[in-house]
Amino acid sequence: MSFFIKQMITSKLKQLSPQELFKYAKQYGFTITEEEANSIAQYLKSHSVDPFTEKGRNTMLQELAKRTDVATAKKAHKLFKELITSYGLEHLFE
Repeated sequence: MSFFIKQMITSKLKQLSPQELFKYAKQYGFTITEEEANSIAQYLKSHSVDPFTEKGRNTMLQELAKRTDVATAKKAHKLFKELITSYGLEHLFE
């Protein structure tokens, strides 16, 4: 089952549109520009990201900081950890 969940999460990341990023940003209290949303979506589509390892998450967050700013990346990291915990998925993330 965990393989299936990992595949779903990875697939969703690759399919995120700039519009969805805007929606999620607003929902979770982030401010991003249209250019930033486009850049993030393009990065996710064109790169293999592994949010399930610490190294993969760090790489993703560094790329997010390049496309937005460090404060946004830190806020995203905190939210990511909260979501993992709230859904009881800690066992999937190293």
